[in-house]
Parts: sequence; structure tokens; C-alpha cells
Amino acid sequence: MTTFTPTTSAEVLSAVAWAVAEETPLEILGHGSKRGIGRPLQTEHTLDLSQLVGVTLYEPAELVLSAKAGTSLADIEKLLAENGQQLAFEPMDYGPLLGGEAGKGTIGGVLAANLSGPRRLKAGAARDHILGINVVSGRGEAFKSGGRVVKNVTGYDMSKLMANSWGTLAAFTDVIFKVLPAAETEITLAIRGLLDDAAAAAMAMSLGSSAEVSSAAHLPERIAARVASGSLGNEAATLLRVEGFGPSVAYRIAALKTLLGNAGPLEEISGEISRLIWRDVRDCRPFVDSSEKPVWRVSMTPGAGHRMVLALRMQAAVSAFYDWQGGLLWLRMEEGDPEAALLRGLLRKHGGGHATLVRAAPSHRAALPVFEPQAPALAALSHRLKQEFDPKNILNPGRMA
Repeated sequence: MTTFTPTTSAEVLSAVAWAVAEETPLEILGHGSKRGIGRPLQTEHTLDLSQLVGVTLYEPAELVLSAKAGTSLADIEKLLAENGQQLAFEPMDYGPLLGGEAGKGTIGGVLAANLSGPRRLKAGAARDHILGINVVSGRGEAFKSGGRVVKNVTGYDMSKLMANSWGTLAAFTDVIFKVLPAAETEITLAIRGLLDDAAAAAMAMSLGSSAEVSSAAHLPERIAARVASGSLGNEAATLLRVEGFGPSVAYRIAALKTLLGNAGPLEEISGEISRLIWRDVRDCRPFVDSSEKPVWRVSMTPGAGHRMVLALRMQAAVSAFYDWQGGLLWLRMEEGDPEAALLRGLLRKHGGGHATLVRAAPSHRAALPVFEPQAPALAALSHRLKQEFDPKNILNPGRMA
């Protein structure tokens, strides 16, 4: 087994070109924080991009940052914070959930997995902030797309096409992201003690108001105690985050309190505790443990999530909490995983969506479709894209399908 550790884009191109010539598959790897997602790979060689590091351009006034694909996300977030800026889509850190260390993700992995966090309701995901890429395709050819400003993105937007490709179309060498100013003030309004259906109604009412809520999540009873070192206690917490300038945030929080006055007991949370709560919601901390209990990530219509969870609980022991106003469900199967067909069947019955198995033993991941199976027309399109970018199936073969 050979591990290639390139430090330049030219070395990445050379390694992929060799693999294409030899027709031997490569596993594309950063620091491995998301290695446990997808079907297990059967590859003899690894292309390790963890040494392809460095911020190559950062212009705070222009709100643009360019970095080598293996650059640590933690280092980039620290640099941005020092300048009062952020990646507004607050990419998730899968490391702890998958049994690894926190802060090991790379900026290339952010785009490859199209990561996002609780602010996705307002800010979108990685694909909505990418400006440009430099990559090496599975043909062993280097190409670039986009640039340092939005107007460079013309014609086919290859940068967005690469989002959520999980290293199956190309190996990233450089990425360029749009960055934004960090909020001056953040306050979380928590409604305590709501059941899932009442929480869904409260979140919908809040998101439909003029309060400009940037994040909405619901942590059921006992789940709430697993975030921010237990500072919320055991009682269910429906969380609404409001961000911006201080006076504006105070005014909007007051408006929310008036709107939700009859929903249940209200609690204001600010400062570091608020930030810790949303970090832990983002990183699925309630389900971080030493077990291999299967964890599913389900996206669906926000108002239908609690009904789907109730139907699932009739047939399986499951813990759940809700992000994105209920549009993102995190499910941990407490007594082994039910048939994937059961979960996906219930998902279709309640309006459709996507269910992805993000944590399970390798043998379990090998036995079922980890990612949501595509409709025939979409699967055919995906196959044609794979043929165009990686006709010999060199890059991360079998990871997604």
C-alpha cells in the first residue's frame, strides 16, 4: 500500500495521473475526520492531502479567502475570528461524532461534503459561498473554475458541482470562499418544556415573523442536557437564535417574547453559553459517545419531521433532535438499526426527503445504501458526470454508491 502526501498542486496532479495510468484506485483523504461516512473503500493506495496547506490569499476588506485544500478548518476559523469575520454557514465538525478529535477537518473537506450548520436557514451551505476551485479530475487533468469574485463564475459553475461529491469526481488542490462579518451580538431565546409538535409550531411561527431568526432547533427532554456541559438541564428546549447589532438583537428578542408569550416559559441565553449550545447542536454532540449506535441525518419538510419521528418510534427505539426549524433530524438508533427501507419508506410517506447514515460499523455501512438512493433520472445524470470526470473509477470508488 502506497500513501502519497503531496505538498504542491503539481504533486497532486502527478499522483492522480500515475493512478490513472496504472488504473489503480485512490482514497482521497484530508485528516480523516469524515472517513467513516459512506461505504467502506477497498483501495490499495491513498492520496493524503493533509500536507497541502496554507492560506494563499486573505483580503478582509474584499471578503475573500483562498487556501490549499488540506488547510485546517480550525486554523482558518481562528484567522477569520481575529479579523471579526466568519464562514457564515458555520461548517459542521464530524470528528467527535465519528470517534475522532475535534478540529481536524480541512477546508477542502468542507466543500467535498457541502457542510453547513444551524445557520443554514439564513446563510445556506458551503456551495452557496464557494467562489472558485482548482482541482485534479479522475482523468488526471488539472482545471480551475470560478475566481476571487462572484462575477468570475460564468457558464457551468463547476465549483458548486463539486459540492457534496465526497472526493468521487476530483481531488481539490485550492478553494476560494466568500467570508462575511461575524455578528456583534448573539442571543438565544429558549422555550422550555414543549413537546415535539408544539415546538414545530413555535419554530414555524418564529421563522415566519419579522424577528429574522437565524437558527431554530428543538432538543427534547433529556437531549437538552447533552449540550453546553448540561447548562440547559433536562427539560426540553426549543432554541431560537437572533444575531446582529446589539440594539437590533434586543428589539427582535423582545418582539419574539411578545409573539411567543403563551408558548411556554421563556429564557434568554447569551454570550459563551449561547455559542456553545449552537456549536454542540451543529456537531451533533448529544449523540457523541463511544458506542457505534447508528446515527442517521435526515432532511425533510420542517413541519413533517415530528410526525415521521413518532411513526418511526412505533417500530424502533430511537432518540431524536431537530435543527433547521425541524427540517434536519438527527436520529440515534438505540437498539440496533432498523431496515433502511423502513426509515426511507416513512420518509416518503411524510413528504419525502433524504436519509444519510453518518455513523455505523463498517460492516453495516457496507451492507446498505449509506446515501439516499437517487431517482432513476438523477442516478443516470450522476453516472454521466462520473464518466466525464472519472471514467476509470479511480477516485474514492464505491463511497457514494
